[in-house]
Amino acid sequence: MPSPAIDDYLKVVYAHTEWQDAPITPSVLAAKLGIAPSSVTEMVKKLGAQGLVAHEPYRAVRLTPLGERRALEMVRRHRLIETWLVEEFGYAWDEVHEEAEVLEHTISDRLLEKIDERLGRPRFDPHGDPIPDASGRVERERFVRLAEATVGHAGRVLRVSDQDPALLRDIERAGISVGLDVRVARGGVEAGGAVIALPAGAAEVIWLTA
Repeated sequence: MPSPAIDDYLKVVYAHTEWQDAPITPSVLAAKLGIAPSSVTEMVKKLGAQGLVAHEPYRAVRLTPLGERRALEMVRRHRLIETWLVEEFGYAWDEVHEEAEVLEHTISDRLLEKIDERLGRPRFDPHGDPIPDASGRVERERFVRLAEATVGHAGRVLRVSDQDPALLRDIERAGISVGLDVRVARGGVEAGGAVIALPAGAAEVIWLTA
């Protein structure tokens, strides 16, 4: 069975291309994991030997079908746990990522199924990321990142990245939440007839329906 370290690698590779098309390189993978590039090189070789990734030296790292299947299992665990912590224990959306990072490696498949059942089999986590179902199927609408949307574009807030808890709190204080209907304006977004000024960096971590 893959180790927690292997699971984390696969999950990061999957997440990197979930909302944009550029594949992940070993140097970017090292930065996201916060470890030395040499360590990443050794682990990528190990993952390749196990048939979980395809990689050529100095090229991007890509998941094989086997690796993607395992990554989706871990993504499902992570996002269900985040949703569970918010819905059942009152966690804020900026508090759940680190907790889920720990719990996703420890709970049993049976408990995960019970959590999914109790929550009513949610399709999205608190940040708008789709939760793969038990078969690995993912539901995702067409999207555009706010930073790349044209002025006047109207859409629904589809997803907010959870990588920066402080920025998540600032976005929430500004009145932006998943599901909010907005129109892109100069200097922010318009919602309910008022223009909302966005915190610095927010446009890079918010996705709208296309």
